[in-house]
Order: sequence, then C-alpha cells, then structure tokens
Amino acid sequence: MPYSKPIPTPHEPHLSRDLRTLLSTQRIAALGTLGEDGLPFVSMVPYALEPQSACVVIHVSALAVHTRNLQRASNVSMLVMQAEVAGEPVHALPRVTLIGQASILERNSVVWGESRAAYLARFPEAEPMTELGDFMFVGIHVTGARQVAGFGVARSLDAETIESVLRPL
Repeated sequence: MPYSKPIPTPHEPHLSRDLRTLLSTQRIAALGTLGEDGLPFVSMVPYALEPQSACVVIHVSALAVHTRNLQRASNVSMLVMQAEVAGEPVHALPRVTLIGQASILERNSVVWGESRAAYLARFPEAEPMTELGDFMFVGIHVTGARQVAGFGVARSLDAETIESVLRPL
C-alpha cells in the first residue's frame, strides 16, 4: 500500500479551540447595554454565530429595553459562560466577555439573510418570530474580548483573534 501524507489541518491554539467550543455550545448570553440614563443594563439574549461576517447575531424586539439601548448607543458587551454543574466549584467556569459594536441589519439584505439562516440553524423554533414586524436581527461586530478558561487561565483578545474563532477552520 503506497504511503500518503495526511492532509494538513490548520493549527489552532488550545485556548482558541476552547473559546470556539464555548461559543458554539452555549446558546445564551448576558447582554450589556447602556440605558438612556447612562446606567448599565443587562439582559439575557439567545445568540448565534454568523461565520461569513464573523459576527454574533441576536434577534430582538423593538419593545425590549436592550433594543432601545443599543439603538441609542451601539457599544455593547456580552458574557457567555459554561453552565454550572451541581457540586462543582463555580469560580473556574470557562467564560468570555465580548466587547463590540451592535448594528441593526437591514431586512432582506444579504447579511440579514445569512444572519437569519445562522440564527434559525441554532433556534429553528424562532422561525415564526422572524416574520414579526417588531423583531429585528442585530449583528455584533466583536472588537475585543476577555477569556477566562479556568482558574488562573485568562487572556485578552483582539478583534483579529476573535474573528478567527468566529470563522470556520
């Protein structure tokens, strides 16, 4: 049998691989926005990853406080963390805080369609809500992050590193 070389695969540092796993296995985030009064406001949002534009996608109602907040001030943050396991210490739970700019996606644009497809691949039950007039897709372009991969294992990430994690290998 002739020898054939294995097909090379791109090398990904283990912390980036861990971050990719965290973002792809968790489905909800704590979204931080700034209120009209300048005070922080945190809410829960389901999210999806859109690999073409390397952004995080949320689907929100115009009636929600966080939607009005991000329309007024596009700077947002999102905390994604591994779920707690009963009986296990919580201080070392893997987590990441994403920092980014939110923008409402134009309905029926190419980016809107790609974002909708990514969101519905993760949340197929949300399909009827995508037809409601007061709901919109928001793309969050991540400009930086702080990853905690366990007790004493933390790093800051720049936009380029985050983009590489949000895109497929």
